[in-house]
Amino acid sequence: MSGPPKTDRMQQKRNIQIIEWEDLDKRKFYSFGVFMTMTIRATVYPATLIRTRLQVQRGKSLYSGTFDAFFKILRTEGVRGLYRGFMVNTFTLISGQAYITTYELVRKYVSQYSNDNTVKSLVAGGSASLVAQSITVPIDVVSQQLMMQGQGQHLTRFRLTSNPETGKPKKVFGQTRNIMAQIFAADGLPGFYRGYVASLLTYIPNSAVWWPFYHFYAEQLSKLAPSDCPHLILQAMAGPLAAATASTVTNPMDVVRARVQVEGRTSVVETFKQLIHEEGFWGLTKGLSARIISSTPTAIVMVVGYETLKKLSLRPELVDSRHW
Repeated sequence: MSGPPKTDRMQQKRNIQIIEWEDLDKRKFYSFGVFMTMTIRATVYPATLIRTRLQVQRGKSLYSGTFDAFFKILRTEGVRGLYRGFMVNTFTLISGQAYITTYELVRKYVSQYSNDNTVKSLVAGGSASLVAQSITVPIDVVSQQLMMQGQGQHLTRFRLTSNPETGKPKKVFGQTRNIMAQIFAADGLPGFYRGYVASLLTYIPNSAVWWPFYHFYAEQLSKLAPSDCPHLILQAMAGPLAAATASTVTNPMDVVRARVQVEGRTSVVETFKQLIHEEGFWGLTKGLSARIISSTPTAIVMVVGYETLKKLSLRPELVDSRHW
């Protein structure tokens, strides 16, 4: 009599339960979510800056690789150099919350037509990225111009001007206004959406690939792990695997996106052709190691943070019904 129930319990433990939108206390979800997103962005921002500089440079004219870039920036520009443009980048907190909300709501909507988790994750991930990028691109355009100041300023169209009274660079928000004014003077409002198409072609596939692979890897790991292994550990392992997969698939378009936005190009196709002509197909892998290095801790922190966030945000009546 005890055999089947024990088997059922073990199967229940192996199947990783997904907390859906209707299970959440939304007030807790958004309160904790802002703190989590800010922590993640502060942690991985230096790797994002390094990736941008690697992708924009011609060949290896400035840095030979990720670690070379890290030490050169640290030596010549200090720790502050690794956080150029960070303050304006914090406004992407808005897009982060928009992303999470869209993802969860679209999952809920798609579940009315399909119970296939891969389908729900793919559609919701792509939709969430579309909404988030519409908010993020103007912020990225400005922050990337700020990232390229210092050692990389000769690679960008816009350069910071010094304070006429002191002769020193302007303070943080003065720098942001300075760059925004230059972008607007050169390109008008469309300048803030330069690279929008390239961003969509990068991040919609990235998001659409990441979520299905995340759930796939988590389920595969759950079959290999002991039945009493905490689900959060399996999810923390699945996140980096999914991130590495998505980064590898979408890196070529990410290189093109960075060049379009920083160099002020208008054609994604022409930028792609020039990249292949000048640097060959290896040029499409530029910044990939930095991207994977940044995406690994990002994925771990994001997955652990996001799954913990959802657990903390569960409606009280559901807390005791879930096994983690």
